[in-house]
Amino acid sequence: MKFGYIDVVRQLIDTIEEQESEHMEQCVELLCECVLSKHSIYTFGASHAGILSEELFYRAGGLMLFNPIFGRELMLDTSPITHTSHMERLVGYGTELARDQASFQPGDVLIAHSVSGRNPVTIEIAQAARDAGAKVIAITNVSYSQSVTSRHPSGLRLFELADVVLDNHGDVGDASVAIEGMDQKVSPTSTVVGAVMLNSIVAALVQRLIDAGMEHPPVFYSANLDGGNELNQKLIAEYRDCIHYKF
Repeated sequence: MKFGYIDVVRQLIDTIEEQESEHMEQCVELLCECVLSKHSIYTFGASHAGILSEELFYRAGGLMLFNPIFGRELMLDTSPITHTSHMERLVGYGTELARDQASFQPGDVLIAHSVSGRNPVTIEIAQAARDAGAKVIAITNVSYSQSVTSRHPSGLRLFELADVVLDNHGDVGDASVAIEGMDQKVSPTSTVVGAVMLNSIVAALVQRLIDAGMEHPPVFYSANLDGGNELNQKLIAEYRDCIHYKF
């Protein structure tokens, strides 16, 4: 049996390596400057887009400094699940989330993920970051976003608010595999491609920090390895001002 999804993902990874490398390098530069100056990094995505925030957050081999903005009403364990769709379209909700969970400052960086880039919650969080002087990295599907109108009164889409745009180059609608006898494609690609881009950026960022003379970059050691907890606690104490989630 041939699995078409693997071929699609492999081709997309080749595409982002060819077409997004420059933008990924710009992300590394922004994040390196942010870390060295001990500013804050925030991440956000609504519903399935929020999986990338979870991918980056609090895991062995990951950067300690990713502060996720988690809207309880947008999480995938919400019931009824359709409530998440209503909330991501609710004008004003993103502004309140940003006020409650992100003290954006000049020099901070927000990584915001939205495949369509059209819904108010992500637009408002990105706008709050920009208004405060923070930089915005958008992960989106540019062709998809350009094919739809904004649902926000400003008329803006996420890519129009970003300092750096990472295009996931997926299909419009995100699903990628055509099924014989069915109009709707299946198997979305935004999560796996977004995770590849972000983890590639993290690896390059940590190397850049080492090259800049940082002896112990703020990376989580596995708590299941001897000494891991102790090393983590030392780094957490050193970077406490940049870490806004609770332990």
